[in-house]
Amino acid sequence: MIEHANAAADAVTDLIDNGLSLLGIRYRFGGNTPQSGFDCSGFVRHVFSDALGVLLPRTAVEMARVGETIPKDELQPGDLVFFNTLRRSFSHVGIYLGDNKFMHANSRGGGVRVDDMTGRYWAKRFNGARRIDVDQGSDISLR
Repeated sequence: MIEHANAAADAVTDLIDNGLSLLGIRYRFGGNTPQSGFDCSGFVRHVFSDALGVLLPRTAVEMARVGETIPKDELQPGDLVFFNTLRRSFSHVGIYLGDNKFMHANSRGGGVRVDDMTGRYWAKRFNGARRIDVDQGSDISLR
């Protein structure tokens, strides 16, 4: 049991470190590599794949259909956080870091960055969260 908990903690650390290493990569709609730039879902998908070998669906709305729904007050580092930024549910996704911070590829903020979810813009657009069980295997299917 302790080994499993340690492995899970190591996986989250790898995930966070991988994402933070991409800070400053430019935003590009449809982008999914550090070389081309990232959109929000391309960034999240790349980080999960590169750090953990987990292949998530390509779009934020598809990502919102996988994993376990998590209440906002139970967020843990590595959870996916979703926002309504285009007047439709689950139009933006990021990775929760803890302490109300999340990393994401932001079209208005110069690319991959860290923001505070309690800030006025993000707080009123929060749409939900999901936890991905990385023990499920490398290909997370839509449910």
